Amino acid sequence: MHLTMEEKHLIHIQSLQEKLSRANRELAVLYEISNAMRTTLDLNHILYIILTCVTAHTGLGFNRAILFLVNSKERCLEPQMAICPESGEHAQKIWQYISLTKPHLEDLIKEENISPDMTQSSLLQSVKKLRIPLEINSPSLLAKAFHEGAPVHITPQEINRYSDDVLLQTFKTNELVIMPLKAKDKVNGLIIADNLYTQKPVTQDDLRMFVMLANQAGLAIENSHLYEMVRQKSRTDALTHLWNHGFFQDQLTKEIDMSQLTHHPLSLMILDMDDFKKLNDTHGHQNGDCILKEIAYLLKDSSRENDYVCRYGGEEFSIILTQTHKEQGMTIAERLRQRIAGHPFRISCAEQPLKVTVSIGLAVFPDDAQTKEELITKADKAMYIAKFSGKNQTCPI
Repeated sequence: MHLTMEEKHLIHIQSLQEKLSRANRELAVLYEISNAMRTTLDLNHILYIILTCVTAHTGLGFNRAILFLVNSKERCLEPQMAICPESGEHAQKIWQYISLTKPHLEDLIKEENISPDMTQSSLLQSVKKLRIPLEINSPSLLAKAFHEGAPVHITPQEINRYSDDVLLQTFKTNELVIMPLKAKDKVNGLIIADNLYTQKPVTQDDLRMFVMLANQAGLAIENSHLYEMVRQKSRTDALTHLWNHGFFQDQLTKEIDMSQLTHHPLSLMILDMDDFKKLNDTHGHQNGDCILKEIAYLLKDSSRENDYVCRYGGEEFSIILTQTHKEQGMTIAERLRQRIAGHPFRISCAEQPLKVTVSIGLAVFPDDAQTKEELITKADKAMYIAKFSGKNQTCPI
């Protein structure tokens, strides 16, 4: 069949119009994604937004996605979050809901949509224990994508060649994309995505869009990390590296609110170093600072993971003991007091280690106080009772 010049011209125009229409749709999607990633600096919310953009019908539309972040200290990749239906039936219900409601991306990414399912999904649980070492010669697909900094697309024809890969032994699929997330040419994460349920082939257009999304995602993660570093520094005491007084006040408010909701008791310890002025006058403020840092280490090292050790001010420290009643609080306080009293504090100007002791006051919410201010006052009063009763002891209010 021979086409006339006019027919060829019309086909060419139609092709250009389709390309223009697709480009406009892609630009609209990328614009929405870019706006979405600027709505927050909270890392958990950022990761949720990124994965939603990868999987949402108004985004890239992949069926499943897992996000790994780089752990620089341990030099490995760790899984952080996953979005996926729990089954083919679940997927169908989701798509039916989407086709009826047609939600916008800005509705899908709201912080209130982040649920425990993000960390409890079967997909994330299946890879949760994976720690992918980042050695240069690692055979892992994820490590390869990290070092090369380029997308890896494993097609259905190639997938069987990688059956021994540690990821593919748990992430069952017949085609996948591994997309590096970069900031300043440095990879800070990876996304693994596939279309397990729809079996829709991954096209070059899909990959091109994914790369553009990944460039924005990497920068969003980097900005979140920088924000968290500044935020952490603003809440940390410069000398002892414990939480500072401002953080203590804010966190105690939150923990009291939580205690009221859960009906779990909350204990507060306030510790004061005994005879610290005399120590400073005798050995100098620099050695006094060394002792403060050593005590901070002992307190932190002896505390539980869910407690908050803070520098209250000067030679005073405070510890918020979550979900702790008075008897438990006394046991913890006595253990800390005895460890400090038995610790040899070594300073440069003294031949023998110094003996340092602390006086500790303990108060419990809601048994001893009904407000934050009253709880602090009661714990502080108990500490002064301990101090004026002979020092080096723990006193409950």
